[in-house]
Amino acid sequence: MQLYHKMNIAGLERALPICPVNENLSIAGFVIFGDQELTCAAAKALLDKIPYEFDYMLTAEAKGIPLIHEMARQSGAKKYFLARKAPKLYMTGIMEVKVKSITTAKEQTLYLDVADAEMMKGKKILLVDDVISTGESLRALEILVEKAGGIVSGRCAILAEGDAQNRDDLVYLEKLPLFNSKGEIIG
Repeated sequence: MQLYHKMNIAGLERALPICPVNENLSIAGFVIFGDQELTCAAAKALLDKIPYEFDYMLTAEAKGIPLIHEMARQSGAKKYFLARKAPKLYMTGIMEVKVKSITTAKEQTLYLDVADAEMMKGKKILLVDDVISTGESLRALEILVEKAGGIVSGRCAILAEGDAQNRDDLVYLEKLPLFNSKGEIIG
């Protein structure tokens, strides 16, 4: 039997499936793909809450893409950047960083096009993600911005999970609890 965690996100009710990470830990699966209503509402709520000035935004492929796109559209930003999970033929060169996220089984590499990195140089970059938990993906984005010579002006996510809820450098909309194997909230 599938268990769900019900919560209000940006004024909208959603039921998130509880998914096991290991025998002692489960997380609520949050996926905004295909949920235009939530994507638009979350983008607006984050933009209303963010105190940072920024020139560009950066997210990691893939779940942050709809959010960053909508945030760029609503804010009038002319450009945002993606850290890709694989190099692409159109990239003029690549910068890379390794990352181990709670939602992936193995270490991944994130790649940034050198042409994008050039545009980031000396600019204020807002880091955007759907959920921040361990902060490893966010840290990988920070490293890419630093390598590019950009300035991380802020960090934001729709949800903060686990230790991320205690970060004072992160703007987020809601706390996402962690669960045990029975679907009971543990933190």
